[in-house]
Amino acid sequence: MPWSALQTADDPQKVPVTLDEAAEKATNAAGWVEENWSTWLNTGLRILLILVVALLLRMAIRRALTKLIERMNRSAQAVEGTALGGLLVNAERRRQRSEAIGSVLRSVASFVILGTAGLMILGAFQIDLAPLLASAGVAGVAIGFGARNLVTDFLSGVFMILEDQYGVGDSVDAGVASGEVIEVGLRVTKLRGDNGEIWYVRNGEIKRIGNLSQGWATAAVDVTVRPTEDLDRVQSVINEATASMAKDEPWNERLWGPVEILGLNEVLLDSMTVRVSAKTMPGKALGVERELRWRIKRALDAAGIRIVGGVPAQAEESAADPTAGMAAPSVFASPTSPQGAAASPLPKPDLGK
Repeated sequence: MPWSALQTADDPQKVPVTLDEAAEKATNAAGWVEENWSTWLNTGLRILLILVVALLLRMAIRRALTKLIERMNRSAQAVEGTALGGLLVNAERRRQRSEAIGSVLRSVASFVILGTAGLMILGAFQIDLAPLLASAGVAGVAIGFGARNLVTDFLSGVFMILEDQYGVGDSVDAGVASGEVIEVGLRVTKLRGDNGEIWYVRNGEIKRIGNLSQGWATAAVDVTVRPTEDLDRVQSVINEATASMAKDEPWNERLWGPVEILGLNEVLLDSMTVRVSAKTMPGKALGVERELRWRIKRALDAAGIRIVGGVPAQAEESAADPTAGMAAPSVFASPTSPQGAAASPLPKPDLGK
C-alpha cells in the first residue's frame, strides 16, 4: 500500500512520501549515528573529565588556602593578650590582612582554573579559539579603560595588603586624610579621625602614606623656665622625675629607652627652654608626653622652680593700685582755664536790640 494513501483531505498540498523513502532515511540516520557515536562519546567523556578535574583542583586549592589563612589567624591568636602580642601583633589587623589575601588568592585561582577549563571544553568541540581570544583581548582593553579607576584602586589595595604597609589599629597620615585605620579593603581604606569622623579613602588616591605605628616613636617635651634658674638644679629635678616615671607601670613598657635631656633648645631675655626627649612604643608618644609634662611640672613646683607663664612674684607681694586705671583731669573741663575758654562756644547775638 503506498504511503500517499494516508494523505488526508485537510492537507492536499503535502508532498507524498513513500514507505521505501522513509525506510531509506531511517537507515541513513542510523548509519550516521553508528559512524559518529564514538566521537560523541569521546567528546562527552573529555568534557566530563575536564569538568571533574577542574572542580577537584579548584576545591583542593581553595581548601589549602583556607587552612593557610586559619593557620595564620591561630598564630596571631596564640600571642594575643601577652606582652609580645600587645607590642608586635594586632590580631584584628592580622585577621583582616590574611582574609584579604586569602580572598584575592581564591578568586585568582578560581578564575584561572575555570577559565582554562572553559577554553579546553571549547577546544573539545573543535571551535577555533583564535577569534575568541582576540575578541576577549579587545574587550578586556575596553573594560580596562572604562574602569581604570576601579582597577587602580583594586591593584593598589592588593599591593598595600601584600606589602603590609599599614593595618588595623595603625595611626597613619594618608595625605588626603589622617587617623587610625579601622578597616583595610581592596578598594577603600577606612580611617577614624581625631574628632571621631570616619574617612573613606580610595586606595588608588593614596600617593604617599606615613605610618606612625611602626618601629618606634619619639616623645618630646619643652620645659620653659626663667633665665635666672640654675641649669644644674633644673636638670637634677627633671632627671629625678623621669627616673621615677620609668619605674612605674605602665610607663616602664611604653618607654623604650631612658628619658634624655637634650639641652637648651632656646634662650631668650625672659625665658629659656629645655628639651626633654624619649623613645617610646609606637602610637604611645602622645600619652608619654602628657605624663612627662605632669610629672615635671609637679617636680618643679616642689623644688620651687617657677616656669614661665606663672603669676609674677610682684603681684603676690603688693595689691594693685585702684587709681592706676584712672585718666588725668583735662584742662578743657575747667571753664576758667584759657584752653576751656577757647573751646567754649560763642554766645548767640541778640537781634532784638
